[in-house]
Amino acid sequence: MASVSSAAALSSRGARNLLQFLRLVGQLKRVPRTGWVYRNVQKPESVSDHMYRMAVMALVTKDEHLNKDRCVRLALVHDMAECIVGDIAPADNVPKEEKHRREEEAMKQLTQLLPEDLRKELYELWEEYETQSSAEAKFVKQLDQCEMILQASEYEDLENKPGRLQDFYDSTAAPLPLPQTRPSLFLYWTAVITTSCNLPGSLSSSSCMSQCFPPL
Repeated sequence: MASVSSAAALSSRGARNLLQFLRLVGQLKRVPRTGWVYRNVQKPESVSDHMYRMAVMALVTKDEHLNKDRCVRLALVHDMAECIVGDIAPADNVPKEEKHRREEEAMKQLTQLLPEDLRKELYELWEEYETQSSAEAKFVKQLDQCEMILQASEYEDLENKPGRLQDFYDSTAAPLPLPQTRPSLFLYWTAVITTSCNLPGSLSSSSCMSQCFPPL
């Protein structure tokens, strides 16, 4: 009888912890992307908005050399710590090491609410993205930048102010670590975005399209 009561208590505690986890993650719907806030963009997207579209981009990209399921999971987890620490932007001048420390602590706090197997899975996904230790993590890092410039182009369209957010496009010019065996799928997404939006500068070069792999 006592063992049944203990099991019920454990199950109840696990359910409460899971609900708390989901409530915390739900905060991402209300955490704005700081870069847009600093640029006075009207109705800036949330961190949740950003991660969701990244996950969709991973889902619709086809490459037999990448584990698509893992890419989607990485996209959904990579900014999860921001439900606790917020979106720390470059303009905040927080050292990279300190940003990592805060987010690592937040991920440990967050995943402690989960059963051991899920705790390990989510934390390891986050760590994989942070350390860029796999081809999938490198690809998702590329998607992070692609989604950002797509969002910038949408804000410019909504405000009818082309070029207002050019610095966001320019920030993607720095080379990213790429999988060693494949040309960058980042080039594909960049080419699609810049061609359809007719953006200025090197990002709209047709050479991007010729070097990339189509997703379908």
